[in-house]
Amino acid sequence: MFGKPRPKPAIKLTQLSSLVAAGVEVDGDVVFTGGLRIDGHVRGQVCGRSQGGEAPALLVLSDTGHVEGRVRCGHALINGRVSGDLDVEHYVELQAGARVTGTVRYRQLQIDVGAVVEGQLVHLGAADAAGAGNVVELVPDAQAGGERR
Repeated sequence: MFGKPRPKPAIKLTQLSSLVAAGVEVDGDVVFTGGLRIDGHVRGQVCGRSQGGEAPALLVLSDTGHVEGRVRCGHALINGRVSGDLDVEHYVELQAGARVTGTVRYRQLQIDVGAVVEGQLVHLGAADAAGAGNVVELVPDAQAGGERR
């Protein structure tokens, strides 16, 4: 705040290859690679995936954009509304118009004056990121035949 400004991570806005335009409503999950800009409304999960050695998937949510559902991606620039959890593997920037209702999980975070988070902020450490792909299925005791697993 009072020292030298820290350099921002290099995010290439030129990697935006898909658009949900203003006035467009999507009911269902959206999966993308590269980059996605949302100016419209998505009801469902939004999941960005990296391909091989490419840059992490980038989501840009404009001031007119709204997502009702969980968001997962590599980088995110948020200036609209997210009603659900926001899981960002690397860098998230919450701009002045951002409104997030849910848990924000991040490795690097920038919050501009005016952004609102109604939920928790959870920093991902190196151990969290390494195990992020692991899934553990819990089996109720009745299905396990009374055994504890």
